[in-house]
Amino acid sequence: MSNVLEVVGIEKRYPGVVANKDVSIQIEAGTIHAIIGENGAGKSTLMKTLYGLIKPDAGQIKVFGSEVNLKSPQDAIALGIGMVHQHFKLADNATVLENVILGSEPTRFGFVVKFDEARKKLVEIAENYGLDIDPDEPLSNLGVGERQRVEIAKVLFRGAKILILDEPTAVLVPQEVDELFANLRELVKKGLTVIFISHKLDEVLSIADDITIMRQGTTVATRKPNKTNKKELAELMVGGELPKPKAGELKVSPESILSIKSASYFRADGRQILDDVNLELHGGEIIGLAGVEGNGQSELIELIMGLIQPATGSVEVLGLNAATTLTRDIRNAGVAYIPQDRQRDGLLMTAPLWENRILGHQFAEPMAKSIWVNKGAAIADSKRVVSEFDVRTPGINVLASALSGGNQQKFIVGRELTGDPKLIVAAQPTRGVDVGAQAIIWEHLMQARSKGAGILLISADLEELFSLSDRIAVIYSGKIVSILNPTKTTPEDLGLAMTGAQSA
Repeated sequence: MSNVLEVVGIEKRYPGVVANKDVSIQIEAGTIHAIIGENGAGKSTLMKTLYGLIKPDAGQIKVFGSEVNLKSPQDAIALGIGMVHQHFKLADNATVLENVILGSEPTRFGFVVKFDEARKKLVEIAENYGLDIDPDEPLSNLGVGERQRVEIAKVLFRGAKILILDEPTAVLVPQEVDELFANLRELVKKGLTVIFISHKLDEVLSIADDITIMRQGTTVATRKPNKTNKKELAELMVGGELPKPKAGELKVSPESILSIKSASYFRADGRQILDDVNLELHGGEIIGLAGVEGNGQSELIELIMGLIQPATGSVEVLGLNAATTLTRDIRNAGVAYIPQDRQRDGLLMTAPLWENRILGHQFAEPMAKSIWVNKGAAIADSKRVVSEFDVRTPGINVLASALSGGNQQKFIVGRELTGDPKLIVAAQPTRGVDVGAQAIIWEHLMQARSKGAGILLISADLEELFSLSDRIAVIYSGKIVSILNPTKTTPEDLGLAMTGAQSA
């Protein structure tokens, strides 16, 4: 087979950081080529380079055999390179067709959109590539897996022949992953080439024709799936053996540290988001909360943290009524919070790391000294977090925005697990992190549990839920529909419960 894309000696440097160094990859036509690596290994920088978002300092990029100079995403699109980002770029208040053509509308006289022509083209794309989408369906009616098909159709509508998928299974249940893989195999069968970025090694081994491993900004190996295994890939990524989390003895306290009774919540427009939610969490146990995103998880977290109040029922946190207690007092009582959106809710992106260490802890010792911030304590503890959680950074004075997503996550987890919290609300604690970082975070969560902390683990990662949870609560349409024993259920059964197909 011929190479449709080739990078040779790509380098990209930032002040104090070498993001890519001598990166070389050959990608064959009509294959699925996976690229894996630790957070900070240079994957995102490379993908941005291939999509024209950044310009490399050195090296060559060849597309369909010709050297190219990509100055913008428009250049990449014109050459047949499309990218589906991990966080979808779609408008809820538009139809599938309107989302697909947005920015590439076929027009008459330069301003009249030819919707019939666009619809015909989209229907042909959907039929040719096995994408089950309805052009006239409002996007707000679609689930996560369906939205992903819309994103794929969007880049195919623009003529993509090389498709870059960034963490495409991050929020999918097993059935949706199977559907995605079926779609990808159909794309490849029709001549397209897929670049698959993922942290899930089982999936990479299942779907890829070739796997390239990156470490510390460079490419270190390429493997065929039938000639490697998960252990070798993980060790190539991190440069050694992974730590193995120890479960420890389960010692559940009789006292409830989180008690949610018949809680419901309505939006301002009258829409019910939470419906008669009941949940009890004790110290020394981990309850996993499983559900397709958008089924009330965010609102449940906000109830626990005292950010919103239930319409009916009650939420008691460490003996405090969350509806009448300030969020600051809930935090000071011993509640740690790992937010699901690290950049929006967990960090000040334009502030240095030592200032981010203070966030959420600015009123309690040692971060506070009387009414003043204790800068010395913040600096010292920032260094400890960086060391204990292997946060890859040139120093604690760099801005949070300078870190890769996974290293931002490790810093937040390190900050929140400081001081032996009694209750940990962990929302997507390992989303977008590599297997090495995942092992570190899991180890610290298990240590907190062994010290008596109760953990509410909200996760879209089924492996994480099965590995860490003592019980798994399934939320669907704002209601707890199942409480499952992870040792007596399967990922497929859990996936069915998450989509409302079955309950127990």
